[in-house]
Amino acid sequence: MIIPPDHPKIPPPRIGVLLINLGTPNAPEPGAVRLYLREFLSDPRVIEIPQLVWQPILRGIILNSRPKKSAHAYRQVWTDQGSPLAAITARQAEALAGAFGDEVIVDHAMRYGKPAISEKIDSLKARGCERILIAPLYPQYCAATTATANDEAFRHLRHLRWQPAVRTLPPYHDDATYIGALRRSVSDGLASLDFDPQAVVVSFHGMPQRTLELGDPYHCHCRKTARLLSEALGRELITTFQSRFGRAKWLEPAFDRTIAELPARGIGRVAVVAPGFAADCLETLEEIAIRGRATFLEAGGQDFAYLPCLNDSDAGVEMLRILVGRELEGWLSSP
Repeated sequence: MIIPPDHPKIPPPRIGVLLINLGTPNAPEPGAVRLYLREFLSDPRVIEIPQLVWQPILRGIILNSRPKKSAHAYRQVWTDQGSPLAAITARQAEALAGAFGDEVIVDHAMRYGKPAISEKIDSLKARGCERILIAPLYPQYCAATTATANDEAFRHLRHLRWQPAVRTLPPYHDDATYIGALRRSVSDGLASLDFDPQAVVVSFHGMPQRTLELGDPYHCHCRKTARLLSEALGRELITTFQSRFGRAKWLEPAFDRTIAELPARGIGRVAVVAPGFAADCLETLEEIAIRGRATFLEAGGQDFAYLPCLNDSDAGVEMLRILVGRELEGWLSSP
């Protein structure tokens, strides 16, 4: 068949992998934080309150008070490369480049903020990706994280004339590859400390108790991850949930309360790990490593260490390579 000279150029067919994380403001300033929070807290997957009730609270109170405080927190963890979450997620995508051959393009996006999911889907499509794996980097499934990332991707796909075939990365909370990577990372982290922790605290991002009652598997996934990690390490772990917000009852035990109570129980040396986060971010670097440390020491603790997330470590990247490669089976060309 002879292609007409005026036929638009079509790139060779490829496969796209889009790593997705939560998001971040563009700068650690109140204005940028306000824009980010408005998008984040307007998502009905995140705040399950009728919008007619919630929006006046959000716009009248929260967006006029919280951005300044949050901007201060972001400034404490901001890097030369910008937000830690954005920088690490970008490095994860870069580390996977070429891992699946020339026919696969790996990129990253944020559910809230930039780079946007819609923008990156368009970019992958323009580069010839007729098949795309949407990969939310949340080990434990939650409607407020995994589902809303997929929602946003599907919402954009509705507007495309020529849609790619799509798969989504399932939760991997109990996957042996994930647990093995955690075991290696935590073991190495503990071995590098100059003190011997009496306790290892596991902290997951909290969710309202109501989400569990409505059938969200997040709490169960977190508990199973903690149990499997405990077995892999051969030591007992203390499981907690952080980042409470508002007056509703949240999953317990709470991280801040638990940390404050440990010294009174004779535990003066602790290490904390956050296996629910694929990349270090405000919630790990500021809430745990800075505020958590201060809370523990003020309560009488002696030694406190925060162990980094898997991030773009060798163990973390190899885990992602295996998980993503598994989901690409049947799409990749035979060797």
